[in-house]
Amino acid sequence: MSPLLHDIRVLDFGRYIAGPYCAAMLAEYGADVIRIEKRDGSEDRFPGQVGGGVGALFLQMNRNKRSMTLDPASPDGREIVAQLVKSADVVIANLPEAALKAMGLDYETLRGYRADIIVVTNTAFGTTGPMSHQVGFDGVGQVMSGAVYMTGQPDEPYRAIVNWVDFATATHCAFGTLAALMQRAKTGEGQLVSGALLATALAINNGALIEQAVAKPNRVPTGNRGQISAPADIFRTRDGFVLVSVVGQPLYKRWARLMEPEAGDPDWLLDPRFATDDQRGAHGELIGARMRRWCATRDRDDVVRILGDAMIPCGPVLSPQQALDHPQVAALGLLQDTDYPGLPSPAPIAAVPLWMSATKPVERRRPPTLGEHTDAILADLGYDEGQIADLRARSVV
Repeated sequence: MSPLLHDIRVLDFGRYIAGPYCAAMLAEYGADVIRIEKRDGSEDRFPGQVGGGVGALFLQMNRNKRSMTLDPASPDGREIVAQLVKSADVVIANLPEAALKAMGLDYETLRGYRADIIVVTNTAFGTTGPMSHQVGFDGVGQVMSGAVYMTGQPDEPYRAIVNWVDFATATHCAFGTLAALMQRAKTGEGQLVSGALLATALAINNGALIEQAVAKPNRVPTGNRGQISAPADIFRTRDGFVLVSVVGQPLYKRWARLMEPEAGDPDWLLDPRFATDDQRGAHGELIGARMRRWCATRDRDDVVRILGDAMIPCGPVLSPQQALDHPQVAALGLLQDTDYPGLPSPAPIAAVPLWMSATKPVERRRPPTLGEHTDAILADLGYDEGQIADLRARSVV
């Protein structure tokens, strides 16, 4: 059976995460994704070097893609873009609107080459409003959504080191791309799909915003301790840390039954202070103190096992190396060892974290080296060897 997206071609002008990961998700299910970079490599190729002249995130973002180099703003480059778009279904470019227009990658220009093209873009702040002309990375979404304010301590907010806004934006854009392809199959019409980092972060943190708008609790950060249920925190064990998250009456009852009675303990089940999640959250420090004492006398793995057997959500706090070595991580089969020229060992690049009973991803292909497929792609467009050599001599590709 052919891969789901085997007849879809995607031009990936994206940078860093939000655009390229969207394209990677499509490539995983069979789309022919052409990654298009500057002649000396785009800036997102290099941070976090692991070998072979590339960084770790670049390897993650660009598996299963082909690579060509191109200056799309040059006259000959614009002609190549036109030919590429005529052969493509989707163009992904997470660049500011002004940059897209300057490079001839804006929707109006691209639809002139192919009327039913689907163009997928995302920006930092959206296309309207006082900050719409500004640029930004993942962190701007985190800080402006209220999420960072509520993370850390009252006098020291912390952003998440993981780029969750970028990845969630990419996932939403992949959803939008598939929806646009379905719409085109019905109507024959292409469209513009637009995302924004700030919009993604606001959507993910919407629950906290709803609570503030309606109930106005004016919450302040409490470190790792949750505020709308308890126990919900990271607790120290004899040899490490665990996260415990108890939400809802059935889970709370199971937790209370595990706590051996101690002198001075309240009745965890009958005390009216602990009657609901919100009330337990308000008294989270008292409940958490009992959990800390319980965890402090046990090893980390024993805590995870006991709580797991009681069907209480719990997980060990793992370092990156411990995550790589953990048997549950290995059992998922998500991290696929992938060779790349110059790496001292294969890179454990994650697949799309999704399993479907009938629709399968394609076999993993390594990320491309810079411009690895330029000649072959141009030849497919009708350029002969002499023309390709001339384009290269004139720094078009």
